[in-house]
Amino acid sequence: SRLERVGLVRGWRLLGPVRRRRLALCLAVLALLLTGFAGWALYGSTWLRVERVSVSGTRVLTPDEVRSAAAVGLGVPLASVDTDAVAQRLRRALPRVDSVDVVRAWPHGIGLNVTERMPAVLIKKGERFVEVDAKGVRFATVAMPPKGVPLVELAAKPDAGAAASLRRFGPRRLMVAAVRVAGDLPAAVARDTRVLKVGSYDSISVELTGGRVVAWGSSEQGGEKAAT
Repeated sequence: SRLERVGLVRGWRLLGPVRRRRLALCLAVLALLLTGFAGWALYGSTWLRVERVSVSGTRVLTPDEVRSAAAVGLGVPLASVDTDAVAQRLRRALPRVDSVDVVRAWPHGIGLNVTERMPAVLIKKGERFVEVDAKGVRFATVAMPPKGVPLVELAAKPDAGAAASLRRFGPRRLMVAAVRVAGDLPAAVARDTRVLKVGSYDSISVELTGGRVVAWGSSEQGGEKAAT
């Protein structure tokens, strides 16, 4: 309170110059000791060191795979762990990782909360399947296709119009357009969807079970097309 602050100021003045200097010196030494102790506790002692690395959020990846890619050394001071570097190592080593939150769990743990990419569409490559997420990122190749994820087929022999579209938009943008179509499909239709055929940016068709085909066109106005 104001009265307490006034009392402290008056008490300080009553000490005299010599006592004030001695008290200031003592406080400075105490602050230095506390700082040194804190530094030793964080980096020099065995009190705050990494003893475990916990993993959460995995779906396809295993916790051991994530821990191995993170490469967090056990026994190192917890304060010295570079959490940004750990996250970068994980995303570089495991493309399936979309994002990861690396946290210090004092006094002895590191937590890795992983968000994996989910396949929106698949591309067949030989006898295997490339998984592509909702951003158009190809992140994994698997032997067995996940259930309920449609295949995307780009025109193998595009006509003049399709070839011009491919040059203008590029394979990646066409793939993103197909992903948008897959995301706009109503649930009942998505369950029956087998293949998304991309002839050009404006010519995407949806092949359903039973030989049914929907001429979707471009990926624009997906909500209105889904309602129709």
